[in-house]
Amino acid sequence: MALFKNAKKVIDDIEEFFNTVDKGVLVFKEGVNNYLHGNQEAFNNNIAMMARLEADADSLRREIESKLYTHSLMPQLRGDILRLLEEMDDIIDMAKKSLFQFDVEVPNIPAELNQDLILLTDMCVSSVSSVIPAARAYFRTPDTVKDQIHRVYFYEKEADKLAEVIKRRTFRQMPNLKLSEKFHVRYFTLHIETVSDSAEKVADLLSIMAIKRTI
Repeated sequence: MALFKNAKKVIDDIEEFFNTVDKGVLVFKEGVNNYLHGNQEAFNNNIAMMARLEADADSLRREIESKLYTHSLMPQLRGDILRLLEEMDDIIDMAKKSLFQFDVEVPNIPAELNQDLILLTDMCVSSVSSVIPAARAYFRTPDTVKDQIHRVYFYEKEADKLAEVIKRRTFRQMPNLKLSEKFHVRYFTLHIETVSDSAEKVADLLSIMAIKRTI
C-alpha cells in the first residue's frame, strides 16, 4: 500500500512538473509579445514569473528524482523517465534564457518584424504545447504517443521555415538597419527557435520510450 501511495505521489509530481513547463512557455510567449510592443511593466512581470516557474521546475525535477531512487519506484523505467524530465526541463530553461536575453541586451527590433517574431514564438510554443500531452500519454496510454507527436514536428518545421524568412528579410530587405542590428535580430530569432528545437528533442525521446514500453 505504501509503495502504491509513493508511486501515485510521484506521478502527481510529474503532472505538476509538466504543468509548470506548460505555464513557463506561455509566460515566455507573453513576454516576447510584451517586449516587442514596448509594454515594459508587463514584460518585467513576465521576467519575474519566468524565474519563479523555472526554479519550481528544477525543484520538482530534483524531488521526483529523489523519490524514484529513495522508494525504488519504477526501476525498469526510471532511467527513461529521468531523461525525459531533464529534456523537458531544458525547454523551460531555454525559454527563460531567451526571455532574459531580451531583458539584458534590449535589442532594437524593427516594428515591421513584430508580427513575424510573434508568429515564430507562437509556433515554438505550440510545439511545446503539443509535446506535453504526448509526455502525459507515455504514463497512461503509451501506444498513443506516436499519434500525438506528429504535431510537434509540424510546428518545429514551420518555425524553422519562418525563422529563415525573418533572417533573409532582415539581411536583404532592411538596408537602413546597421549590420550589428541585423546580427542582433538573427541572434534573437535563433534564441526563440531553441524552444521548438528542445520540444523536438523531447518528441524524439518519447518516440523511443513509447516503443520500448509497447514491445
